[in-house]
Amino acid sequence: MTTNYSFNFLASARRTINLEKDAVAQLEQRLTDDFTRACDMILTCTGRVVVTGMGKSGHIGNKIAATLASTGTPAFFVHPGEASHGDMGMIQPDDVVIALSNSGESSEVTSLLPLFKRLGSKLISMTGKPESTLGLAADAHLNTGVDQEACPLNLAPTSSTTCALVMGDALAVALLEARGFTAEDFAFSHPGGSLGRRLLLKVEDIMHAGDQIPVVGPDAPLAEALLVVTSKGLGMTTVQQDGSLLGIFTDGDLRRAIDNGVDIHSATMADVMTAGGKSTTPGTLAAEALKNMEDNKINALVVKENDKAVGVITMHDMLRAGVI
Repeated sequence: MTTNYSFNFLASARRTINLEKDAVAQLEQRLTDDFTRACDMILTCTGRVVVTGMGKSGHIGNKIAATLASTGTPAFFVHPGEASHGDMGMIQPDDVVIALSNSGESSEVTSLLPLFKRLGSKLISMTGKPESTLGLAADAHLNTGVDQEACPLNLAPTSSTTCALVMGDALAVALLEARGFTAEDFAFSHPGGSLGRRLLLKVEDIMHAGDQIPVVGPDAPLAEALLVVTSKGLGMTTVQQDGSLLGIFTDGDLRRAIDNGVDIHSATMADVMTAGGKSTTPGTLAAEALKNMEDNKINALVVKENDKAVGVITMHDMLRAGVI
């Protein structure tokens, strides 16, 4: 095999993308009531969804199982070859099996059909040939057939595997919506990494509370307030009287006071604070509090509960917690 260095790689890429795009566009026309039947089978399943497939179909099936599991449908992948050598024990009568094979005739998969029937497990097939052995054996068949593979030899699974993946996504999303799956539910499946932190962390998990909250009274001189701001290291202080929040004082308020010609030697907090100020609550998601800061172009929020200041959260806290 020789390499043709004058080959037009971009033209080849465009051809592949267009062929696969057309194949996916035709996928919608192949949807039937079997798709609804498949969704109903999974929604009423008291066991789990078991996905199986050989070769490239197996790789796609593995991804479909992972997507289902992360969107509220308990699912896992079983290799059909391993199933014939002990892993059938992982499949139970209450499970629903999704079997992938573009031809519908993969021997490693079709050899398991009598076992699925004997167990009584429901079977959803995903093939390109409804009249195949696998297609006819299924309780619901999802047609992922393509007119042409993107491979110029029409041999390597390309368009067909893309369509199978898209059909799997369609199944997972339909089930997600039917279950009323929420962003918080999704986060529980993804507790690690930035996604979990953004969706699970609440303000109360990372806020400064108790003695960490900077506090001055409305009659406190500006110089005193600056000492509190510096000692607490949050770039701001709350202004409170008898436990009630009156406002906040930040670096921005100091700059505005100077710009407005305020006598910084005689000014009190009542003269220069921002009355009220932006706030959040302990139970608010940290990601939501971050959006509040970004929308208002501020670096800190007072955390209020029953009109009392119970904490302070800053942009630095968001950064340390990995919310940003």
